[in-house]
Amino acid sequence: MTPTKAGRLIPAGLLVLSAVPVLAGAARAAELAGGAAILPDGARFHADPVPVMLHIVGVTVYSVLGAFQFAPGFRRRRPAWHRAAGRVLVPCGLLAALTGLWMTLFSDLPADDTGLLTVFRLAAGTAMAGSLALGFAAILRRDVARHRAWMIRAYALGMGAGTQAVLFAVWYAATGGDAHAVARALLHGLAWGINLAVAEWAIRRTAPGQPFGGADQPFGGVRGSAADS
Repeated sequence: MTPTKAGRLIPAGLLVLSAVPVLAGAARAAELAGGAAILPDGARFHADPVPVMLHIVGVTVYSVLGAFQFAPGFRRRRPAWHRAAGRVLVPCGLLAALTGLWMTLFSDLPADDTGLLTVFRLAAGTAMAGSLALGFAAILRRDVARHRAWMIRAYALGMGAGTQAVLFAVWYAATGGDAHAVARALLHGLAWGINLAVAEWAIRRTAPGQPFGGADQPFGGVRGSAADS
């Protein structure tokens, strides 16, 4: 696959993957706004809707807008857009991560959503927020390579819901039934693990010590230029 073709397919694939959390969030937002019937287990969200709505907004903007950061040709032609989008993505990503942590810690979750799944959610949310903070700190130092590395990791963690939906579909197709509590927790953790593994592959796909390739590579950009932050 040529770099140019990969540079088009990767953002498209990320948009398809992001459709899962975006559509689920839209359905939940419509429910909370009173425009739709209450979804299964939705009553608990009506008790404290503010963090849920903030989480939906953060996830939606972060997942959709973030996909275009992996389009090298678009970044190259519109460097100012890339910088402006980054200023939106960092607060939206933090909003998604921190509200996710809040709901994990303080929402009235079903019994099956506690225990091991809570540990995975806390780890993923903390790692996502930390990655965003480290990526932001790196670009302030004009360390473009580390900035991109941490932002790729943060986006991978943020896209966990999309990969989880795929894994649950595979589970249902293979078993014909819903996953039990432990299996659900492991599938959630596996999804975040897969995303992080792909992120690390993307980060390390160029020679050690080099920025992420050239302007035509999907995870690349302007070599060593702080203007691509």
